Amino acid sequence: MTSPRSASKPESEKAVDWTARPERGSRFMLRLMLWLSRRLGRSVSRGILAGISLYFLMFVPKARRASRDYLQRVLGRPPRWWDLFRHVHTFASTVHDRVYLLDDRFDLFDIEVVDNGLLKPGQGMVLIGAHFGSFEVIRAISRQQEGFRVSMLMYPENARKINEILSIVNPEAVSDIIALGEIESMLKAQERIASGHLVGMLADRTLRQDSTRDCTFLGAPASFALGPFRMAALLRCPVVFMTGIYEGKNRYTVHFKPLADFTDLARSERAAAITDAQDRYVAILENFCRSRTYNWFNFFDFWSIDSGTMTEPDRRSPAKSTAYPEEQP
Repeated sequence: MTSPRSASKPESEKAVDWTARPERGSRFMLRLMLWLSRRLGRSVSRGILAGISLYFLMFVPKARRASRDYLQRVLGRPPRWWDLFRHVHTFASTVHDRVYLLDDRFDLFDIEVVDNGLLKPGQGMVLIGAHFGSFEVIRAISRQQEGFRVSMLMYPENARKINEILSIVNPEAVSDIIALGEIESMLKAQERIASGHLVGMLADRTLRQDSTRDCTFLGAPASFALGPFRMAALLRCPVVFMTGIYEGKNRYTVHFKPLADFTDLARSERAAAITDAQDRYVAILENFCRSRTYNWFNFFDFWSIDSGTMTEPDRRSPAKSTAYPEEQP
């Protein structure tokens, strides 16, 4: 399922697309939605979403091309204009709802949780998701239910951007964000898991310096980060796939599926278990893409061979990630 890939372009030409563009668009859209939502209410402000989605679709050509590429792969046909619009509008809808979820307006939503008994109050574990659906709805569930608390591990720049928004919308939620790459990041994650928290990470995007593995995804190789799975192994706890899917109007379904249990895993078995967990993660994500197509929110060239990421490093000279801790021999 893996395939080696070497990066041949100069470092200056290998900027990781998503770090510069998609989050910036999301950040702008959230600020706009915050202003509109608090002044007009959810029902009225939802009426403006179509215009915002149309603007985004017309004037962000790289995102439009990325949407078309993804939809062609998952639909098995050239996407129509309506498919592109629906894709962007689903994204806009989840950003819009994020404002109300952060404001603890749970009364506005119909949220169904499908966990099959995986989550137990007070049991710490790692949740691994993707930029698919709404993570905010998962945190909303944790704030509603006694005994559940979700903290999120993020790349430092993303953590800074998200914290800027949270400080405006809901300052209390800032403490739920842990920035990766800091000396105390691993210690904070361990402490929160030990106290029964759910610690979340997203494993569908990478930075240039991260170790990755090429996995077949929607019919072609794509790079997925190994760091979240390695960190989960070091934290020695159960690992669960998470996603909060937007179903339309005010409806969400939150899904949890088992990925691995690293609690009592021997060191000699860890590498194979990490690979198995990532394979399971990619397969689950692909199934959700096919069944809930328009919840995919990676508006960049996800399958690009020049995405600026690294492949699984040569064992003789292992590369180091500046974000995730590496297991020591």
